[in-house]
Amino acid sequence: MKKTKPNAPASRVKGNDDPKAVDQYIAAVPEPARSTLKKVRAIIRSAAPKGATEGISYAIPTFKYKGPFFGYAAFSHHCSLFPMSGRIIEAFKTDLKNFQTSKGTIRFPVDKPPSAALVKKLVRARVVLDPDVDSIVSRIAEVLDSVLEGRKPSGLTVL
Repeated sequence: MKKTKPNAPASRVKGNDDPKAVDQYIAAVPEPARSTLKKVRAIIRSAAPKGATEGISYAIPTFKYKGPFFGYAAFSHHCSLFPMSGRIIEAFKTDLKNFQTSKGTIRFPVDKPPSAALVKKLVRARVVLDPDVDSIVSRIAEVLDSVLEGRKPSGLTVL
C-alpha cells in the first residue's frame, strides 16, 4: 500500500524538527485519517516524557527523546504506529493481536485506532528502552542468524 502523499512540498516536511511540519503533514492527510492522526498525536504527547520533541523523521511525524522513539503515519488504506523497536511489538503481541503487525509497525484502519490506553502503554514502554541496547540486541541477533545459517557474520574478524 502506498503512503498518502502530503500536499506540502517534501522540503517542508522531510527531516524537519519543527512541530509545525507535523501540523503540515497532518493537514495534508485526507479524512478520516486526519482526525485519527490528531487523536493519536495527542495520546502520544500525553504519554511522552517531559523534554520530548516532535518533528518529521523518516518522512513521518515522530516524537523524539534521546533520538526518535515513536512515530505515526497515514497511508492509502490504513494508519500505522512505529514504536521504533521490534521489542515493543514483541512484548505487547497479546495486546496487539487484533492489529496487523510486522517487526517495527502496527497497522490499523484509518478510522479505528488502538485504544488510548494501549497507545499510552506502548509509548511508556518505549521510553524506558535504551536506544544503545536496541542496536546491540539487533546486532547480536544478526550475528546469531549468520552463524546459524553457516555464514560468516559481516563486520566481524574471526580469529
